[in-house]
Amino acid sequence: MTRSTSRRAAAGSLLLALGLTTACSDGQETITGNASVAPVGGKISITYLQKQGDQEYFIGEAAGARAKAAELGVDLKVVNLGNDANKTVSEVQAAVARKAGGVIVVVPDPAVGPQVVRTLRDAGIALLTSDDQVCATGPDPAACAKADLVPRIGFSGAQMGAEVGRRAAEEYSRAGWTAADTRVLSAWKQDVTVCGDRVKAAKEAFDAAAPGVRTIDVATDNTPTGAQDKVAATVTANAGVKHWVVWGCNDENVHGGVTALQNAGVGADDVIGVGLGAYLACKDWGAGKPTGMRAALFINGREVGALAVQAMYDKLRSGKELPAELFARATMVDAATWQGAGVTCG
Repeated sequence: MTRSTSRRAAAGSLLLALGLTTACSDGQETITGNASVAPVGGKISITYLQKQGDQEYFIGEAAGARAKAAELGVDLKVVNLGNDANKTVSEVQAAVARKAGGVIVVVPDPAVGPQVVRTLRDAGIALLTSDDQVCATGPDPAACAKADLVPRIGFSGAQMGAEVGRRAAEEYSRAGWTAADTRVLSAWKQDVTVCGDRVKAAKEAFDAAAPGVRTIDVATDNTPTGAQDKVAATVTANAGVKHWVVWGCNDENVHGGVTALQNAGVGADDVIGVGLGAYLACKDWGAGKPTGMRAALFINGREVGALAVQAMYDKLRSGKELPAELFARATMVDAATWQGAGVTCG
């Protein structure tokens, strides 16, 4: 899904060159754009702004953030932005009015990044992103200079995607399918940089292990129903395909794709879905019914939320620089292993 020209123009008018610099400490690159934020001696206040806060992953992220805040004695306010970019701006302004010491944000649209950065920098408030990248100087993180990316806590898109692609190739080889009658459905919201990183890495890993299978890219809104609708149309347009491999940016895309294939009459044995999140895949596994969801990479939102609050606390309390990127762990699970891995299936 592409942003409109008017949105790009609006975002472009908000650009601010922050002069961010990089340094190395213990081998970890850091961004020093928050250097002007003074350490806080009293009660620390943090605002956590999340897109799609009713999604299972982000519910877990908020829970992890709250637990860590309680442990550290931090005053934490969590706000669900939904998919509203305008609400992002208004809630950032509200955080400034509340005199928050730090803001952690998962933006619904990276185009608002420059305005968010400028507003908080002008107010002397520390900024950290979780999950998705934000560029300080432009609307597109993919086109951003590395030094201008806001510090981020989350997962490595390349590593995650590679694990998904490798597992999908293993399942494909085990199934004995051929490239001639198989297609890969790769579904994601195409203006989200980390999503692009994930699906690109998945394709590269899959192609290296199982070359020759054609990939069909499907633009979605990263929701189950959005993915289901777009995949349904794709399946209709490719009625001669017998076997399907499905991956995407998150569990929503894969689960929606698998559901669309099921509704189109494709049997579970002819579908290999490898999710990313496991919070929707586990529902199929827990039901004990045949499903095309063969595996999923478990990404623990609770861990990301806790890491983000800890990093912001360290910044505000002692002036410790925020890491350019800090990655949480991810674990591949399936119907036999998800419960033991600690997946929360809400």
